[in-house]
Formats: sequence, C-alpha cells, structure tokens
Amino acid sequence: MFLRNAFLVDIVNEKDRRVLKLNSIGNGRIWKGYDVLIFDTWHWWLLTGRKQPWDYVQDNNITRKDMNRTVAYKKALRTWARRVNLNVDPAKTKVFFQGVSPDHVDSRDWADPTAKTCRGETWPILSTEYPGGSPSPQDVLKRVLRSVSKKVHLLDITGLSQLRKDGDPSAFGYGGHRGNDCTHWCLPGVPDTWNELLFATLIQT
Repeated sequence: MFLRNAFLVDIVNEKDRRVLKLNSIGNGRIWKGYDVLIFDTWHWWLLTGRKQPWDYVQDNNITRKDMNRTVAYKKALRTWARRVNLNVDPAKTKVFFQGVSPDHVDSRDWADPTAKTCRGETWPILSTEYPGGSPSPQDVLKRVLRSVSKKVHLLDITGLSQLRKDGDPSAFGYGGHRGNDCTHWCLPGVPDTWNELLFATLIQT
C-alpha cells in the first residue's frame, strides 16, 4: 500500500487556504497492524512557489505564512514519533525510516572549484567520506529517531548517496537541456542500492 503524504503531517483545507499542520497526523491510526511501515520525507520540504502544496504553516495555535523549513521538518518528525509510539506494536510491525536523499546542486560541497553543479559529472567521489559532511536534516532525523520508544530502523542511505555526484539526471532530467536536475536520481542507479539495503535489513531484523 502506498500512502502519499510527503510531509507526514496533515495538509488541511480551511477557508480556501491550505494549511500544513505540524502537530497533526490524522491517518496515523491506519498504521496499526501492518507487517512493515516505511517512511520518508524531507525532499519535499524545500518546495516553494507553485510547487509548494500549502499556503500556511500551523504550529499548535500559531499560524504563519512560512517558517524555517528545517525547524518545521523537526516539529513534524516529533509529531510522527508520537504517533509511532501510540499506534505501532513492535511485536507485529517493523518500522523503517529512509534517511535524507541528498542533492548535488553545489560543487563546493564536494570540494571541486572547477564545477558548479552535478552537470557533467561522470565519476563518483572516490572516498569514504563526503567533504561537505552530513546534511543538517539527516542529523535532525537521527536525533528524533533516538527519542522514539518503539524500535525504528534507519535506512541510512545519505552518506553513500552523497558520494554519487554522477548519479543525478542533470541535463537529462525533467526539461532536458533546458533544465538541470541535481536532486533526483537516474534509474537504474542509486535507488536500486537503497532497495538492496532495505531487503537485507528486512531479512536480518
């Protein structure tokens, strides 16, 4: 079953405006009884303009036009964590959370002054460490997962994916030569490795 809720928390229509509610997950009850639950977010938290699916952000009783996206993401994760603690029975359900899918929009992150983005990259970073370090949303996710009382397995795909600056569609993505996609992945490609890691973890847990 695929449940499309890119922000994990609710987006509700109120008085002809779309409100992202950081403290509400109305469909959390349907998580009960599943054998496996796999969650993923962050990639969509940076959407702006016409691609942004909400008009306002509500945090408890405070409604804003916008707020720091990393802060909003952290608040949403905490709401998700409370729902997991409330609705998941670890004797019946394995819970996974996929780590942050990184982008390659700034070559300074991999210490290459001759490039600007992923465009034209044909080799991965030949190292075990990413020069730019871990993205802050991944650090936020790890901290929140440590606060969950129920067992949640982190599918830590971030570091290995950061090394694959050659794996983005770049000029061959959406828009063709007119665009430059450094936030998604070619297929076959890096996401196949994510699937193999998920499969191995399912067998071992």
